[in-house]
Amino acid sequence: MKFALTLRGQFRQDEDIVAGHQHDLALVRRAEALGFDAVARAQHYSAHPWQMLQQIPFLAQVAAIAPRLRLITGVTLLPLVKPLDLAEQLASLDVMSQGKLIFGAGIGYREVEFQAFGTTIKEAAPRFEENLEAIRALWTGGPVSRQGTHFTLAEARCSVLPVQRPVPVWIGANADRGVRRAARLADAWYVNPHNTLETLDRQMALYRRELDALGKPFPAELPMAREVFLAPSRAEALARVRPALEAKYRSYRAWGQDQAMPGADHFDRDFESLAADRFLLGTATEVTAQLLALRKRFGVNYFCVGVHLPGLPAEVAMEQMEQLAAEVFPALATA
Repeated sequence: MKFALTLRGQFRQDEDIVAGHQHDLALVRRAEALGFDAVARAQHYSAHPWQMLQQIPFLAQVAAIAPRLRLITGVTLLPLVKPLDLAEQLASLDVMSQGKLIFGAGIGYREVEFQAFGTTIKEAAPRFEENLEAIRALWTGGPVSRQGTHFTLAEARCSVLPVQRPVPVWIGANADRGVRRAARLADAWYVNPHNTLETLDRQMALYRRELDALGKPFPAELPMAREVFLAPSRAEALARVRPALEAKYRSYRAWGQDQAMPGADHFDRDFESLAADRFLLGTATEVTAQLLALRKRFGVNYFCVGVHLPGLPAEVAMEQMEQLAAEVFPALATA
């Protein structure tokens, strides 16, 4: 079982983002020393009420200070980009990390982002697919000529090629059509942190059926993102993490995140109900059992864990990482 530290880099408007970024870098250095396998970074634009550093420059700095860790774009909003630009930026990251990039891609769901980049949610799926196809073609090294709906490549070549051939591609998806797309186009479905386990049961069956129909094997690495918080009891974990997660999920609801999910998985519910099937909370023994249950239930073996929540002090995230490494990782290694 592998673990990535998810650092979304979301800071309140009243926080010192320079200091916050330095705390994130300290977490990265410690994650490498503790035996984490990767760092994952999300992407959003116009992220109010949060301040949020952008994904690619952050991961480039991670490559410099923690060279053992893999870099996960978790996820890049692929419909918003031009393929040649992103192909060269991601290839640069792969070179800078000596071949440790995992390209996590998603469609997105926020109108403010689509409008800012001159597109719409209706155009998102076709733009996603043509961008991914063009990026993969550019990464082969040869000249690429193709006409997209929003770009023209005329004998274009990528100025820098990735070290990995190919770069692993994970596709994040909340909706059923996205899960089918992940089966068809990706090396793995990047299982989201938001859907309930009941929904994921149904969607994993859908994913497996799609893979079988395509003649593709189940992925060797199946990633899942989850929020994690350890405490002497589940009740204490719930109490300590509640303000931060409530604020975060209020923002997601205001952004329209749950409108992109199956209807029963909406966020308009009390916190205990919201937390029940989404977050890994409790003692180290309880969280270990939850992780093992997810592996058995879904075949997940790459957990992208969020321990640094907006509003909680950075030292709390450091304590969470230390406890995971000291108490959860060894238990999983022998399970």
